[in-house]
Amino acid sequence: MSAPVTSPRRRRVLIVSPNFAPLNTPDMQRARLALPYLREHGWEPVVLAVAPEYSGTGVLDPLLEKTYPADIRVVRVRGITPRSARWLGVGSLWWRCGRALRRAGEALLAAERFDLVFFTTTQFDAFTLGPRWLRQFGVPYVLDYQDPWINPFYHRTKTRPPGGWLKFNVTQWLARCREPAVVRQAAAIVSVSDSYIRDLLTSYPALNPKRLALLPFGASPLDLTTAAQQGPSKPLIDFTDGHIHHVYTGRLGPDMTPALTVILRAFRRFLDHDPAGAKRLRFHFIGTGYAPAPLGREWAMPIAQAEGVADFVREHCYRISYFDALHYLLNASALMIVGSTDPTYSASKLFPYVLARRPLLLVFPEKSLILQFAEKLGAGQRGAFAESGDLTPAVDAVYQRWFVDGGYRSGTEFDEAKFLPFTAASLTGQLAEIFDAATRRSAGSA
Repeated sequence: MSAPVTSPRRRRVLIVSPNFAPLNTPDMQRARLALPYLREHGWEPVVLAVAPEYSGTGVLDPLLEKTYPADIRVVRVRGITPRSARWLGVGSLWWRCGRALRRAGEALLAAERFDLVFFTTTQFDAFTLGPRWLRQFGVPYVLDYQDPWINPFYHRTKTRPPGGWLKFNVTQWLARCREPAVVRQAAAIVSVSDSYIRDLLTSYPALNPKRLALLPFGASPLDLTTAAQQGPSKPLIDFTDGHIHHVYTGRLGPDMTPALTVILRAFRRFLDHDPAGAKRLRFHFIGTGYAPAPLGREWAMPIAQAEGVADFVREHCYRISYFDALHYLLNASALMIVGSTDPTYSASKLFPYVLARRPLLLVFPEKSLILQFAEKLGAGQRGAFAESGDLTPAVDAVYQRWFVDGGYRSGTEFDEAKFLPFTAASLTGQLAEIFDAATRRSAGSA
């Protein structure tokens, strides 16, 4: 009698994502987008997160919880509430909830079998749990660099960091103390930017380059389908008013001042050239800051005022829900992506704009990888400005091609075959392969 055929055991990964759905925060997107596909690649995920009411950041978006299988286990911990810590001046999620995350993770690893821990967050102090749990439980870990932990951008550009210089310098000192051991013991590292990978290899020459992989966030067509079915309860834009609405959603800051200036200065010239046509255009910048109302700061409006076009510009500087943001992309007359002077700016920003299939304008530094990627896809019209600070050629190009020639009225086509590798399904397959290699590598070392 032959032995029964048994299917291989599904390996288990503990995904540490302190901010997680229903919170709309950028750093939980990798985990959320991967959850629908990990099982088909042989991985059973368990998510470890902070309870939403203890996070103190992001906007609650219950629809996010509908985008992954309902039976996936999410363990949520509590710590100190933002309100309780406010009188001490403590806002850091890690300082308030890090101990609870550590204890919950250790309880899970002690009671259950896990093959891997995956840290996907910009709460970099959570990375320090990797070496600790490796020593205690022998479970290898993978890091996700969505931003640089040690970040030279603000000192290099003399740009004031979020939270001010004192807080930034303290966190950077701690990062320099903690990052080396965490990075060296990681079974693998994925990153949204190849610049982060180059910086890590420069800082730690002993790292094996094969353990590092470029992996942008994937695009989910299902997200846009969901957004098309449900609009905001209180819309910020009346798309039926007869105007031609240009929309940008997402963060703005001083690193985006050149790109904003290019767009609005080119429009100023168009307004002088064709007042009747230009007066139908409106420009909306939505969700441009991280602070909750009423603490937000405007970034687009001061430039619009300086260029004399403030009457045509609206800025909503508070965070909005993820699906509300997609709703505005889907219903806009035209879309803008305002580029950063930070060379590490991730190409993932482009994906939902491309899938919205609206006329698209991208304004970035001339050496930007996102411009190269958009050109490869054949997506949108592109305006590039020089790193020297001379914006005139970019203003001329946007003025002529986008405004005078009517680029804002022409639809967006792109090479869908070239886009397929950047869908959430495809990139999760690549992530699973990285998990596979990390566990094999760890087993071989053991």
